[in-house]
Amino acid sequence: MLKKRNRQSCFNFLFLSILFGLVPFAALSASLDSQLKTCTYCHGKDGASTESDVPIIGGYSVEFLVNNIKAYRDHERDCPDTKYRSGPDKGKKSSMCQIAKDLKDSDVRQIAVYLSKKKFVRAKQQFDPALAAKGKEIHDMYCEKCHSEGATQAKDDAGMMAGQWMPYLHQALDEFVAGKRPIPKKMKAKLDEVTPEDIDALIQFYGSYH
Repeated sequence: MLKKRNRQSCFNFLFLSILFGLVPFAALSASLDSQLKTCTYCHGKDGASTESDVPIIGGYSVEFLVNNIKAYRDHERDCPDTKYRSGPDKGKKSSMCQIAKDLKDSDVRQIAVYLSKKKFVRAKQQFDPALAAKGKEIHDMYCEKCHSEGATQAKDDAGMMAGQWMPYLHQALDEFVAGKRPIPKKMKAKLDEVTPEDIDALIQFYGSYH
């Protein structure tokens, strides 16, 4: 009889442990789902943006995504006003700093891990073949060491630019040049060596990837 009671007590304890152990997990999953939905309202499903001024973010490395989300959250980079492109707040003004301000480090990492497992869907856009050819030469000379294989590799943790929206790349590079975005010393040194025309050619090269 005592053994039976002990078994029942153990079962009850195990059941309650599982029950209450699942509560925070479920809440965390619901929170992550909500955060990811917010991402889709501008960046598209699985980070495959269809807006030319909004970057494609699916398929980037975890480290790259974590660093960039935290930079917005901590106001380490410029946060221009934008608008929600879809969802219940479509048309409403916001910014990445505003959206990321309440994210904990654990939230940031979960979002990054999720997006890193998605495919980087290259934008289909028109480009100038002659400028793209010049841009390849510039990339090989100044950028290939950190953005390997034509800036196609997530494993570089440096951002994949091949197939990224060209209007967004213009915006991002302008921010680097203007000092509105954190930039590694080596990258700044390289940017200081190229002309605005070189940058235009580079962007055409990255836009040539479909």
